[in-house]
Amino acid sequence: MTDPTEASITDLCGSMEHGAFRCIDLVAAYRVKIEAEDGDFNAVAFLNPDAEDIAAGLDRERAEGRVRGPLHGVPILVKDNIASGDRMMTSAGSLALDGVGAPADSHVVSRLRAAGAVLLGKTNLSEWANFRSTRSSSGWSSRGGQVRNAYATDRTPGGSSSGSGVAAARGFCAAAIGTETDGSVVSPSTMNSIVGIKPTVGMIGRTGIIPISHSQDTAGPMARTVADAAAVLSAIAGPDAADPVTAQAQGGDFTRFLDVAALRGKRIGVVRNYAGFHEAVDAVFAEALDALVEAGATLVDDLSLAQRDEIRPHELIVMMTEFKVGLNAYLAGLGPETPVRTLVDVIAFNEAHAGRTMPYFGQEILLMAEETGGLEDRVYQTALAVSRRLTRENGIDKALRDHQLDALAAPTASAPWAIDLVNGDNRGGGGSSILAAVSGYASITVPMGYVSGLPVGLSFIGGPWSDGPLIALGYAFEQTRQVRVPPGPAQRFLS
Repeated sequence: MTDPTEASITDLCGSMEHGAFRCIDLVAAYRVKIEAEDGDFNAVAFLNPDAEDIAAGLDRERAEGRVRGPLHGVPILVKDNIASGDRMMTSAGSLALDGVGAPADSHVVSRLRAAGAVLLGKTNLSEWANFRSTRSSSGWSSRGGQVRNAYATDRTPGGSSSGSGVAAARGFCAAAIGTETDGSVVSPSTMNSIVGIKPTVGMIGRTGIIPISHSQDTAGPMARTVADAAAVLSAIAGPDAADPVTAQAQGGDFTRFLDVAALRGKRIGVVRNYAGFHEAVDAVFAEALDALVEAGATLVDDLSLAQRDEIRPHELIVMMTEFKVGLNAYLAGLGPETPVRTLVDVIAFNEAHAGRTMPYFGQEILLMAEETGGLEDRVYQTALAVSRRLTRENGIDKALRDHQLDALAAPTASAPWAIDLVNGDNRGGGGSSILAAVSGYASITVPMGYVSGLPVGLSFIGGPWSDGPLIALGYAFEQTRQVRVPPGPAQRFLS
């Protein structure tokens, strides 16, 4: 193995098992790579000061014949809105939480530790998981600055799990953890040419994750291959006693779904009204659809589901209402030294430090969230019901049932746009994340190809608890196409 930082999780674990190198050597290799390259990308918020000690302990356990789990000794980066009860902060990219630690590990971090992973550090993100301003730039936060795309440093990394996507793409970790409310795992995954799994809401516990929406939030693995993402999902999926929505969580070994022939005999619905936003993306999508057919799938074409513009107004009401309730509860559980205890406090902090917190865009979404009326408010309850009807009963459920489909397929998002801190994101008219996000159902994005050297991805979308079968479809497509090209040296798209 010439470069362990580019190796698969299976190869890493095998090499450590056979003594080719130790976990502490691997941590050192990732640290060297991050220190050498991340100055161009700003993906890593900070490294874990205890990573080497953790690695040494895991090496001793392995030498004694004790292996904790499937990730024993594997370095993982997690997004900086996922709590860890250690010497690292959990800030959501906000200066209001700069330096503020969490009282305990999040459920995700506790499961990673139990599986033997080394928590290598945390990644930069869009501030408050891209839930602050209507003009925000994905990957920018007041605490961490701007993350830059793994393939072109003047292009967006996608958000809000921006640093996780770039770090996984560039080999700063074996895999990373992101979180998604709408697009925040799959968007940075597609824009950095990696695999992202957006699990069914309830597959992974949310305790200790700074919330936006309890009806849509989930963590998810981000990795260079489907196999690696499935291995990480196997470690973090399962019930969380403090998160009732996980009562039906179907944990276990998701790598059992890695079947190169999984597309054979499957019926895939092509959601055409979530394509058509760019002719070059359509051309790559057409090649991907041809590959599905060649792999034995039957396409049911020209499906049309509720469009983003129809769903989004209702989704925003749901997210803003749940954000206020959830964030207030999260902040109330932090230590007495925390400078902000409520959303009102966060808003006031930003206003008091506007030169540092709002140099490019404001906090309109925070202000609108503070005006919402709570979970008993009829406006919220109506918006939630409409959102679910559009994406569940009259959306994914209906399409799968009426056409006897195994999954839906659509381009994940547009190619990465130019970073613009003043005007904000230019989403290029594309993006299919809203279907799985609002319904709470599962999706997976896999590299589909490139437009002028910029990555685009293919999404498979399914019903509730379809995570395993979608992994199978994503793996079969990945193995059939083999399109991913690792990013090269740091460069601008427009030089």
